[in-house]
Amino acid sequence: MGTSSEASYENHEKDKDEIVAVSTREVDTAAELASGDQGPLDPAESLRVRRKIDKHILPLMCSPHSGQDSIYGQDDTGKRGNSGHTASHTSYNEPNLTASNSKPIRYNWLGTIFYLSYLAFEFPQNLCLQRFPVGKWMSFNIFVWAVALCAHAACKNFAGLFVVRLILGMCEGSITAGFMIVSSMFHTRTEQTLRSSADASKVLMNGTAQIISGFISFGSLHIRTKSFEPWQWLMIITGTLTLLTALAFWFLFPDSPTNAWFLTLPERSIAVRRIKAGRDSENQTGVENKHFKKEQMIEAFTDPKTWLFALFSALDNVPNSLTNQRQIIVASFGFTPFQTTLLGCVDGFIEIVTIWTGVTIVSRIPNSRAYVGFIYFFPNILGVFLINFLPWSNKVGLLFGQWTTGVGTTGFVLSLSWLSSVTAGHTKRVTTNAIMLSAYCIGNAAGPFMWQAKYKPRNHVPWIIIGVCYVICMGLLLAIRYLLASENKRRDNEPVDTTYDDVYIEKIGPDGVVEKVKVDKEYLDLTDIQNREFRYVL
Repeated sequence: MGTSSEASYENHEKDKDEIVAVSTREVDTAAELASGDQGPLDPAESLRVRRKIDKHILPLMCSPHSGQDSIYGQDDTGKRGNSGHTASHTSYNEPNLTASNSKPIRYNWLGTIFYLSYLAFEFPQNLCLQRFPVGKWMSFNIFVWAVALCAHAACKNFAGLFVVRLILGMCEGSITAGFMIVSSMFHTRTEQTLRSSADASKVLMNGTAQIISGFISFGSLHIRTKSFEPWQWLMIITGTLTLLTALAFWFLFPDSPTNAWFLTLPERSIAVRRIKAGRDSENQTGVENKHFKKEQMIEAFTDPKTWLFALFSALDNVPNSLTNQRQIIVASFGFTPFQTTLLGCVDGFIEIVTIWTGVTIVSRIPNSRAYVGFIYFFPNILGVFLINFLPWSNKVGLLFGQWTTGVGTTGFVLSLSWLSSVTAGHTKRVTTNAIMLSAYCIGNAAGPFMWQAKYKPRNHVPWIIIGVCYVICMGLLLAIRYLLASENKRRDNEPVDTTYDDVYIEKIGPDGVVEKVKVDKEYLDLTDIQNREFRYVL
């Protein structure tokens, strides 16, 4: 019986009756559940199981980020803050948290250290997600995140804020990657457009978080106590909410369809089989394999599409520094702290509407990911022009321009589910996720340093850089589509590959007799390059 992928997956011509045996360690964890002749899958049962899955995992996937958008900011004079919404909490401007000769530098570092920490721990986090139960590992990280959020309230200087921001970055690396992995386990590639892109990428719910935390922040502005400032109450409230989320994840979030607590054994089998059923039979991706495969990691690093997605991720997130600057920019238009806080809720609403419409269009129009992402960048370009050329006195027009720059977030959301859909092999998927999210960190870490005092108040240089990034990202989406479409055509013209047609595992039947059960190709944990029947969605 094979003990390595090299031994088990040997490319050679076989006789028709030749059978290749593989170790259960080599195949997908769902191979046994989906093996054998189980008859056709009942569409009604498949739909029922999918709804049951959505009912149990989507609410939890939506919840961990209620506190994330409430981390970090400053007021319009450059004084230090630890929350995007506390940018308008003027009572937070305490002297022992600022240094007049290094305000911009320190503020930028509070934004950058989060993403540098995220970057440093991205690969370790992805390796842990493969090695440990996904739900439990995410729960642990959300718990640490909650503690770090609450610890903001105890910070008395820049060093304290620096440390808690670093801890937040360490934990954040598990969330997006974890959601991408879980969505690929439970949902077909078509369904991932609506679920993985909206939920695993977190971004849709970040919009909801902006609205919720905006109102929490507005309410905390009215809290008057002797020992705690309003910004401290904001951190305690959001930290407590996140702690409750961690507990919910520990007890309720499944690690994979093979052991989901809310599914019966027959339903687990249906959950696995439906991934390859019907019109999504081209999935060819399996569910999960806990065995790390070095050759898949190498393939991820040598695959051109990995780096195109990574470059897109880096450039698309340089403008994401706007997340931490929005309160400051809006305040500079002449709005009061209370108005600025409430207007921040509009950003969340725009994010929800644009992402939802974008992923809905993609789910209904086949192979439209690149085109939809491309089109949704146009409002961002318009926003850049408005902010650069409108009179500074036109604060309503400037505010409108600021809001339109949030529409293009849809492109990044689609890219997350797209990458997951065009990558097969569990180790390869984990590696590509880590590379893309590392690029995400690099873009986010570099972005804050665009915002310097010498560019105020119009900030023309940062906005020009943002506009250039948007234009390049539009071109990258089309380039990725062209590359994948060309590869699909090449595979269509290739002879049928029968290398992996006769592979089996051994399992003990009810009568105690060892049986040899054939394993379908999609459960051999093959990569998208190894499996020539794999076709890339566009």
